[in-house]
Amino acid sequence: MDRIPVKSAEEIERMRVACDVTATILDALDDFVQPGITTDEIDAFVHEMTLEHGARPSTLNYKGYPKSCCTSINDVVCHGIPSNFATLNSGDIVNIDITSYKEGMHGDSSRMFFVGGREACTPEAQTLVDITHQAMEVGISQVKPGAHFGDIGASIQKFIVEQSHKYGIVREYTGHGIGAEFHEPPQVVHVGRFGFGPEMKEGMIFTIEPMINLGTHKTVLSSMDGWTVRTADGKLSAQWEHTCLVTADGVERLTATKKI
Repeated sequence: MDRIPVKSAEEIERMRVACDVTATILDALDDFVQPGITTDEIDAFVHEMTLEHGARPSTLNYKGYPKSCCTSINDVVCHGIPSNFATLNSGDIVNIDITSYKEGMHGDSSRMFFVGGREACTPEAQTLVDITHQAMEVGISQVKPGAHFGDIGASIQKFIVEQSHKYGIVREYTGHGIGAEFHEPPQVVHVGRFGFGPEMKEGMIFTIEPMINLGTHKTVLSSMDGWTVRTADGKLSAQWEHTCLVTADGVERLTATKKI
């Protein structure tokens, strides 16, 4: 297994800067995401705001990815490519995934948005988004020195199973270490067994980003663009993500909201 990097105090401060940019942009999207706009307009907003903060979008041209963020609507699990042809409708749910590169570091986070407001969406959609957020928080609660990476996935899996067997936890797409590289060791899986996997150490930084489907956990990768991932049964999917730092006594969400 590849060595999991432990960040220095100086590297952690630079990570905070990059993560602050990402959190600030996601906060601004609360008012920008409305029915009738295209996902390409979201991408342009993210791109311009990233540059205004002296950063650059990590996803742009990453392994050929053509845009500055990912916009995943309804049954799109992750890596939805912004487009002029994808218009948000009232009642949609959309995940917007942003990674900003600044001071030599990447800050990665994603959030769910209710298009037209929470009440415009079905009760099923509302519950899915809420449970997915809770699942992320359950996983984050396991982070501390001496814990095992398997504890994150095990806690998420236990939580989801306790809610209902109608939910599926995506296996193929996971959290990951992050820092000077967009993707570093370790892989952070959202299912698992308590007590298994490497031990966490103070200074490790990684993302926790569960993807929960309202149906099967199975997914389908688009053969057309090679990026867009959808649920295999066409049902809704939700995702939340934070970049997390292992501290001396627990965890710090580096991409937490900047709103007061």
